[in-house]
Amino acid sequence: MGLLSFVGGIHPYDGKELSKDKKITEYLPKGDCVYPLSQHIGAPATPIVKKGDRVLVGQKIAEASGFVSANVHSGVSGTVKTIEPRMTVSGTKVNSIIIENDGLFEEMDFSANVKPLDQLYREDVKDMIKEAGIVGMGGAGFPTHVKLSPKNEDAIDTIIVNGAECEPYLTSDYRRMIETPNKIVAGLQIVINLFDNAKGIIAIEDNKPEAIKVLTELTEGMDNITVNAVKTKYPQGAERQLIYANTKREINSSMLPADAGCIVQNIDTIVAIYNAVVEGRPLYERIVTVTGDAVNECANYRVRIGTNIQELIDAVGGFNIEDPAKIISGGPMMGKALFTLDAPIVKGSSALLCFREDVVADLEPSNCIRCGRCVDVCPGRVMPNHLADAAEHGDIDEFLKCDGMECCECGCCSYVCPAKRHLTQIIAGTRKQVLANRKK
Repeated sequence: MGLLSFVGGIHPYDGKELSKDKKITEYLPKGDCVYPLSQHIGAPATPIVKKGDRVLVGQKIAEASGFVSANVHSGVSGTVKTIEPRMTVSGTKVNSIIIENDGLFEEMDFSANVKPLDQLYREDVKDMIKEAGIVGMGGAGFPTHVKLSPKNEDAIDTIIVNGAECEPYLTSDYRRMIETPNKIVAGLQIVINLFDNAKGIIAIEDNKPEAIKVLTELTEGMDNITVNAVKTKYPQGAERQLIYANTKREINSSMLPADAGCIVQNIDTIVAIYNAVVEGRPLYERIVTVTGDAVNECANYRVRIGTNIQELIDAVGGFNIEDPAKIISGGPMMGKALFTLDAPIVKGSSALLCFREDVVADLEPSNCIRCGRCVDVCPGRVMPNHLADAAEHGDIDEFLKCDGMECCECGCCSYVCPAKRHLTQIIAGTRKQVLANRKK
């Protein structure tokens, strides 16, 4: 029997050997911490502290301003210095709470939030997840309590934990699976119990045999959880591709995973659910991989949200070159290139990649040679070359006619293009324009 997979995709150099054997170590911030009020999809959170207030680790400092929004909690103890716009990894300034870190890391009493699981109703669990400010930590940042509240709960029969970690270089989820597999399984059981008809799948790419072995042994005898080995191929961890690989169900841009009876959660998100429901701890830290050929030492850190990126670079001994060519927040395929290190780690920060050379910037795009490689690898089953042509000519009607909204912006087409066209970026710009027009 072949490995579970999907049509299309690519096999880039994964770079995981740089950090996959680096155990998770805690990094405690030394300087001020910055908490953007928009670390999630939806309405920005509303501050509930003011300048001069003293806060503790785990204290709520901003409150969700709607159903699709998320609370924000402090990861340090200290004093609120100010609330003002600060730069984020996206390159925009976002209204943020700045806390002067006192270095004491005094915590709230989390035990007050804990109740035995058998005494919790489903709505209690969802409320705890919402109160903890948990969002999708794979990068999208969709509020988790919203994802766990589909219109038809009876239709949900599959909870998929995304352990693929298909982005090159990233190893934070892998280290979670190796070091705290019990939290992953327990967190998944909590989510499964929210639905009458659900079973769980932990999907892991087959380039992580140790993680597959650990979680398979841990779930042995559990009739409601299966560990599936999926083919190592990018973008195996994308929601649509992961759902198809594990269930053979297809969804498109007009559908949600719940429409196919599925809910997909990231590894770190599942651990955050465990921490919130079992330990009473809100989301104030996450695992971040710091890697690449431009740093002196690669690492996987447990980092307090709000920590300055420059601090993490200093923690690995800084750069081994005077001026790295490119630094990326996230993975090389879908991450964001940084122009400043004076920005905070947020809930969706999975990695910092530091490279001595920028191989993409050195490539000069040329005319399309109609080779069809982009079509072969596209997991969305569209024609990226034709979509890019329509986008460049401003032909929105043709773009939509050719299913341009089915592009998931994974970057596969740009990666394989022999003409070095920036296909993904061209298509992404038009998709954003279409979405903006629809909102109007």
